[in-house]
Amino acid sequence: MRVQVRQQRLSQPRARVAAVGRAELHLHIEGTLEPELLFELAARNEVLEKIPYKSLDEVRAAYNFQNLQSFLDLYYAGCAVLITEQDFYDMTWAYLERAAADKVVHTEIFFDPQTHTSRGVPFATAFQGITKALKDAEAKLSISSHIIMCFLRHLGSESAMATLQEALPYKEQIKGVGLDSSELGFPPSLFQEVFQLAAKEGFKLVAHAGEEGPAEYVWEAVNLLKVDRIDHGVKSIEDASLCAHLSKAQTPLTVCPLSNVKLSFVTALPDEQLVEKLQVLLRQGMCITINSDDPAYFGGYVNANYVFLAQSLGLDAETLYQLHRNSFIASFLSDDVRDKYLGSLDQIFKQAVA
Repeated sequence: MRVQVRQQRLSQPRARVAAVGRAELHLHIEGTLEPELLFELAARNEVLEKIPYKSLDEVRAAYNFQNLQSFLDLYYAGCAVLITEQDFYDMTWAYLERAAADKVVHTEIFFDPQTHTSRGVPFATAFQGITKALKDAEAKLSISSHIIMCFLRHLGSESAMATLQEALPYKEQIKGVGLDSSELGFPPSLFQEVFQLAAKEGFKLVAHAGEEGPAEYVWEAVNLLKVDRIDHGVKSIEDASLCAHLSKAQTPLTVCPLSNVKLSFVTALPDEQLVEKLQVLLRQGMCITINSDDPAYFGGYVNANYVFLAQSLGLDAETLYQLHRNSFIASFLSDDVRDKYLGSLDQIFKQAVA
């Protein structure tokens, strides 16, 4: 049952957003490593020499990315400080505390094992640190969670297949698999075989497509990889037939507004044009969800992304309600748990507009 939300209420974007719980479905846990924690872990592990920056100010200055690769270079350099199980726990717990402050009640985090195994950190070390933090968050912060293990597309399909095989002993703790990293030149079609095997093993399927790459990559993710949802997908706007398909099928797009604005050179769109295109996607009835991507690098966690979009588009309460509802509908929660969260969401909005 949808709640009828009066547009005149919840008129201030921050007040609208702060009142409501939501799910976050597009979050790279390695992308939550804030500069302060980065330096703390580097000192703890005696690897300060691996960080090409001498101060927090230098790190923040490096966040003025010139292209997607310059972001990824900084992202992977930061990961060099993650060595022990405690490091992965501390990074994950720091995100979860921020998520709780942002009214996140369910999160589906991306985890990039190849980033760590390629430098000698065992899969189990990273995985156990992350999962222990997620378990503690359920008990202490009332945040439920799923893990989505992503393949780094620039490492190729053979490496992805090997990573999938390494993950199979942990598959009861991994909800799905995804595809991320550099998009151009690495279309989803290259990973069809590994996604087919993942589907046979019972994993949910997602893929980054249509962020840096063209709308055709989104078609490939849908038709060849058979994904359950598209991560980013903003380039879908370039293909009317694709938009119609995504809208009719209600294939979710996990959109990350501040990330897209920060990397506006990727989409070759000024901020205002990007916002206009997001508005078009919403008007076409697509199942859009709002997320933070790599918030330590892109200037805001999920609450800030909602506020930015609410202010930029002048969202009324009805649209804001639908975006929050989409976050649960698009999740991989069981029906009973999803219904519980949707019921709570409906009650909050009823009270907010009473």
